[in-house]
Amino acid sequence: MVSTPLKPSTATLSAKRVFSIDVFRALTMLTMIFVNDLGTLSGIPLWLEHSRADQDFLGFADTVFPCFLVIVGMSIPFAIRQRLTKGDSYLAILQHIILRSIALLVMGVFFVNIHDLNPKATGLTSAWFVILMITAFFLIWNQYPKRGGLTKAIFIGLQVLGVGILIYLAAIFRGGSDDHLTNMTPQWWGILGLIGWTYLTCATLYLFLHKQPMLLIAAWLFFTVLNIAGHAGWLHILWPEGPRTWMPDNGAFNALAFSGILATLLLTRLQQTEKENQVPILFTGLGILFLVAGFLSRNFFIISKIQATPTWIFLCCGIAFIVYAGIYWLVDLNGKAHWFDLIKTAGTSTLTCYLIPDLYYSLADFPALHYPNHSRQVALDYSNRSCSPC
Repeated sequence: MVSTPLKPSTATLSAKRVFSIDVFRALTMLTMIFVNDLGTLSGIPLWLEHSRADQDFLGFADTVFPCFLVIVGMSIPFAIRQRLTKGDSYLAILQHIILRSIALLVMGVFFVNIHDLNPKATGLTSAWFVILMITAFFLIWNQYPKRGGLTKAIFIGLQVLGVGILIYLAAIFRGGSDDHLTNMTPQWWGILGLIGWTYLTCATLYLFLHKQPMLLIAAWLFFTVLNIAGHAGWLHILWPEGPRTWMPDNGAFNALAFSGILATLLLTRLQQTEKENQVPILFTGLGILFLVAGFLSRNFFIISKIQATPTWIFLCCGIAFIVYAGIYWLVDLNGKAHWFDLIKTAGTSTLTCYLIPDLYYSLADFPALHYPNHSRQVALDYSNRSCSPC
């Protein structure tokens, strides 16, 4: 599919390709798909699961989405620098950022409404709704070859067809119970929507601030302090009647992505000065500092992914930095990228890999298709699960 913020990683910030970012993204995406399905299973160890909103606990599943946001941040400088090197104007790049963000927001809204779908009132089962929805996503945002003439007209026609399908699905959608039907609403935007908002904010800021590293550091501090202020109640002192959050989770997701942006700046600096061997040590050290900050902040805030507390942000940044240090050592310093060839697609066509399980489970929900019993059971459980952030 189209190159979205889920994919870019290897442009010309430095002359050397950073394979470890692709590998880190691939591993995180596969893990995201895995934890998405934990809710369909029973007997799962507590340490694997998502923690409850009021539970002071960090489950393995609670670390996956923040690690992915760190990777989104690490990818942004490479992607934007690549477009600048090609000669794209700031306006063209901003347009690219906005269009990609809109794509993710639209997908997020559709996904977050699926669990509320009322098949009888909508006139479609959940399985058919998902199949048509994902088909439309591919028709609209597929990365078509650049051709002219009739071929180009066909590609445009396919995109128009995809838009028509989404409009149709949005128009007929009805959620909730028979006596209290609702239309499609953004709700919490879904995982893809949250990534979209984060990408829109962070990529735009990086585009206009990339020549001023101190301002990028200031942006990370702003989002981090904003999150702390929100949980400490300082924002309500400033505006007693104001909203609970001034942006999605008071800047938590932006703080995670900006930590990734700063990580890439450090990585690039080390590569340019031929100090690549220091990357694992420095990133591990920074990861430890983040962990220490997380444990210290636990004196004031619980560890909660659902609440997006500062403690959760610091701990997950620490985990992401330490894991990436190990991957960089293995992949870029020791040349073991080929060890991950089997999952390479998850790092380069990430959005496609994220959508495929939903398509598979919906297809497996049809009795006429003969799948193994355990696959059909997962599909049935999946169609009945409530969507939650991974």
